[in-house]
Amino acid sequence: MIPLYDEKTFNNTASRTGLPLRCECCGNIFRVDKNRIQSAILGHHSNCRFCSNACRDASNRTKLQIACTQCYKTFTRKPSQIKNSKSGNYFCSRSCAVTWNNTHKKHGTRRSKLEKWIEEQLTMLYPDLEFHFNRKDTINSELDIYVPSLRLAFELNGIFHYEPIFGPEKLASIQNNDDRKMQACLEKGIEFCVIDSSSFKHFKPKGAQRYFDIITNIINAKLSAVS
Repeated sequence: MIPLYDEKTFNNTASRTGLPLRCECCGNIFRVDKNRIQSAILGHHSNCRFCSNACRDASNRTKLQIACTQCYKTFTRKPSQIKNSKSGNYFCSRSCAVTWNNTHKKHGTRRSKLEKWIEEQLTMLYPDLEFHFNRKDTINSELDIYVPSLRLAFELNGIFHYEPIFGPEKLASIQNNDDRKMQACLEKGIEFCVIDSSSFKHFKPKGAQRYFDIITNIINAKLSAVS
């Protein structure tokens, strides 16, 4: 919607009086009742963007070339789809969108509720044991849990590590990265423990306990061996 009036004019205009707008397709000026404009502003789906159905349909048929924010690949989108992007970012695929959003999150992290809960429990149960959570400095790749003094690493692998949720190429990339992590740990003499948490769909402490028990049993065995 491209208004051709100021705020004062809008406020002083009767609800059924037409106000000038510019068509987003052809650029012509047309008039729309104030009450319809108010409905559009409130998001009640009143169409005030085009002067006619022909312009609306033409706009929907038109596609513009834009570049993917993640991979820079050029692709097409309808003007309405571009306009509806609140962030100003555009992605050629769901995979690119997920990758970019995970990398640029300003609030929260990629960590699951299960990982966060296990971190809380481990730090309470072993107050004198040093843990590294989701750090990359050990093997230049992120490890979910690493215990330096025991040279022991854990990976909690959810459904994305086993099924092509975002397509076969993404799954192959994830699994290749998993293999590289394992090889890097072997080369550094780090015991690498993979825990399959793909069946854990909804977080509940009772369900999370079994994964926590697996981790603590391994840690306790390692502590007993070095004591």
